[in-house]
Amino acid sequence: MDYMSEYKRWLESDALSEEERAELRAVEGNNEEIESRFFAPLSFGTAGLRGVLGVGLNRMNRFTVGQAAQGLAKLIVSNGQAAMDRGVAIAYDSRHFSPEFARQSACILAANGIKALLFDELRPTPELSFAIRHYGCIAGINITASHNPKEYNGYKVYWEDGAQLPPAEADVVAKEMAATDIFTGVKTADYDKAVADGMIRILSKETDEAYLGEVIKVAVNPDCVKQVADDFKLVYTPFHGAGYRLVPEILRRLGYKHIICEPEQMKIDGDFPTVKNPNPEYKEGFKLAIELAKQNDVDLIIGTDPDADRTGIVLKDKTGDYVTLSGNQVGVLLIDYIITARKLTNTMPEHPAVLKSIVTTEMARAAANKNGVECFDTFTGFKFLAEKIKQFEQTGSHQYLFAFEESYGYLAGDYARDKDAVTASMLIAEMAAYYRTQGKTLYDAMEEMYEKYGYYCEQTISITMPGVSGLTRMKELMGELRDKPLTQIGPHKVEYTRDYMPGTRTCMADGKVEQIELKGQNVMYYELEGGTMFIIRPSGTEPKVKVYIMAKGDSKADAAAKVDALAAAAKEIVK
Repeated sequence: MDYMSEYKRWLESDALSEEERAELRAVEGNNEEIESRFFAPLSFGTAGLRGVLGVGLNRMNRFTVGQAAQGLAKLIVSNGQAAMDRGVAIAYDSRHFSPEFARQSACILAANGIKALLFDELRPTPELSFAIRHYGCIAGINITASHNPKEYNGYKVYWEDGAQLPPAEADVVAKEMAATDIFTGVKTADYDKAVADGMIRILSKETDEAYLGEVIKVAVNPDCVKQVADDFKLVYTPFHGAGYRLVPEILRRLGYKHIICEPEQMKIDGDFPTVKNPNPEYKEGFKLAIELAKQNDVDLIIGTDPDADRTGIVLKDKTGDYVTLSGNQVGVLLIDYIITARKLTNTMPEHPAVLKSIVTTEMARAAANKNGVECFDTFTGFKFLAEKIKQFEQTGSHQYLFAFEESYGYLAGDYARDKDAVTASMLIAEMAAYYRTQGKTLYDAMEEMYEKYGYYCEQTISITMPGVSGLTRMKELMGELRDKPLTQIGPHKVEYTRDYMPGTRTCMADGKVEQIELKGQNVMYYELEGGTMFIIRPSGTEPKVKVYIMAKGDSKADAAAKVDALAAAAKEIVK
């Protein structure tokens, strides 16, 4: 694409407002910035769109959102009148322009003869997944960029099962978008008329009640909460986002009496003024919550990201310091607790299973298998976990107890098909109450996990490769790794290499190649001596390469030392 010609086309378009045109004029002469905005359209994948807010073809704005909504509308129309009548549920988070993009999408669907079910204000991502299933919709749209910085927004599309759009349908939307003129090819309806005509229906608290009714069913042993509720206190923060109402509410319904919400971060604000990144992965975001916890002698802090699909926790350790747990650690704790609670309450199914992604700790497998539960891997992305849940549902081979990713995403129950911070917060709080009845904290429980299942340590390294040159380098890197196989990484020999594009596993000692179940993803996975894993994967949503290190050692210190050595090696390999 000739980015300069596209820049001029936008500048000259009557569709732009004076404010939008002024934004483009402000970058005149800055070829690098113009190229960044116009070198290519935002890529529409199975997670939809995600990008920096601004005017341009490679930015999130009303034109790129309109083109995506029109592309989705064409997909739905191609499925016939029954699909159009089933409608599309639409939710949004606290980011800039999220309400506007949601309303715009509803008007475009209505203009194409498709009913829209639009939430009246921001809601958690998992409630959108629930609403699709609950109302029998053909699809769903969520305007969110999850835990990304404030400069971002996104357009996440779901299909009728409540999971993210499958690849075949995503391809159709992408093709329809490419065939739709971004300025003249998008239909739209008057909002008030569409509401009056019944083409746009507003969803309100009745959906919250139905959703919370399903979430509370996921609680395994809520009686333990009643035993400690009089004196157990916890702190909660929604990071200025969509968990602000429903997370405290589900904790109250679980039986908690002392839920202390961080007041500044309970304020809905797309600038996320109290945090650099609204991501519960980073301890610095919990600074205000930790101060509140210290003032109230609290040893558990729960935080959810802006669209309330990811959950992080901070715990008081034995020295009184507040420490974060990784997504891997929380996942293993929950696997162990859910299995324990299921056994205590005699609710363990006949063929139980837990699910995780390939880049998620192998400690999860150890915890599951030691308790007689199978553990299955999927590709990274919750849509793949959702596919596996659907497969179990169709075949009846297993019943999943819990699914999770190392990136702080957790799901239990059968009401939704995306990670759910509302349910995860409830289960974490229930788990904390259970350990309190045993005279322990969650920190104590995590220490015991290592004694039971072995010493594991993980680290994810994200190496940013921005712009056009970054995309080129990412492709070159993965090509180099395939052309010149790594035989040693840091101090460790490579025993097996898995290439998930063709779905092969190669023994480095004798060169024998075997097929593996998963294939079709641009991931290189190295099995190192001693049970340690090293994985390289270009991000599907951001301009970065991710390296996942999953080490197993003879002690915590040994596992941590292996991670440090491999982290140093990663920076030499990925550059």
